[in-house]
Amino acid sequence: MTATDVQRTAAPDLDHVREALWQAVRDGDEYRASDTVVGAVDAGLPVESALLDVIAAVQARVGAEWAANRLTVAQEHAATAIHERVIAALGHHPRHRPPEPHGTRVTVVCVDGEWHALPARLLSEVLRRHGLRVDFLGAHVPVPHLVSHLHRTGARTVALSATFSLHLPTAHTAITACQAVGVPVLAGGAAFGPDGRYAKTLGADAWAPDARAAVDVLARGLDRPDPLSCDRRAVSGLPHLADQEYTMVVSTRRQLVKETLARLEERYPPMRSYTHQQRERTAEDIGHIVDHLAVALYVDDPEFLPRFLRWTAGVLDARSVPARSLDPALALLGRQLQDFPRASRILHEARAALDHLLPAPHPPGSGPAA
Repeated sequence: MTATDVQRTAAPDLDHVREALWQAVRDGDEYRASDTVVGAVDAGLPVESALLDVIAAVQARVGAEWAANRLTVAQEHAATAIHERVIAALGHHPRHRPPEPHGTRVTVVCVDGEWHALPARLLSEVLRRHGLRVDFLGAHVPVPHLVSHLHRTGARTVALSATFSLHLPTAHTAITACQAVGVPVLAGGAAFGPDGRYAKTLGADAWAPDARAAVDVLARGLDRPDPLSCDRRAVSGLPHLADQEYTMVVSTRRQLVKETLARLEERYPPMRSYTHQQRERTAEDIGHIVDHLAVALYVDDPEFLPRFLRWTAGVLDARSVPARSLDPALALLGRQLQDFPRASRILHEARAALDHLLPAPHPPGSGPAA
């Protein structure tokens, strides 16, 4: 065996491959990105490692760079599209196609409203590499269409993906609907929490933190749920919703945002100089707070909203937008919801968490514009 043969059979350095792929997607060069990944696999990198340790890792970096305001939304979308094309190129490469399926049929699907499909796509490719028969339905699949697919194909398991935490109530609907037709649900994705706490709250049959763990869960198998017990659990599984606070916040969202925006200028003087576009963005931010408050009520987790606000404060800080403007908005929402104990407690916890992150306030009128 020559030195060249040894070089070709030794797996390439992961850090080097990740950096090369990062440079390619940052430059928007689809062909260089594909050549980087396929070339690394040709040189000995396992396909699963290329998918999870390279493509998924670089995609995570793309998200972090966007949050730090070093990539635009358009660049983030372009990078994701390139990764999708690279995965397809790898999957259809003559030398690297997955084996013929011989295992259980699994439906991999994103929650209705969820457009972040790349994690589910990566999972689908990994499962195929392990011999499973996979139906990848992609992003934003309404529950009735998912259930119809299960009836038509006889899939034994649903792998349900959700990245955006606002989709947890919809995920609950999907979990319940799948179980009602006797199909167990494996939940995954950032929306379910780093420890899978919300998967358990919403009654999923299992949770996996990543694709490799999902392979292990599916290899062990999931019990087929009893539709009758699922119906009873759907009714009794979230007893805190009986107080109707979640329903009230969702139904009055527009009013809550409008009232908060109208009074925010009194509480936060720099807003008086905002442009129309800046006021629209502020209204969007308030809407996001109300939406996350609603989900916090749904899953009954007082830490849910503070965690979102800590992330939001970092994103705003990277854009030279004063995160301090979030506090008066929380206070105004608290005044409107003072008769609702759980909502009031969550907002109080959110303000306390935010207070630990904020610098001393600027003199009135001196803060940067949002």
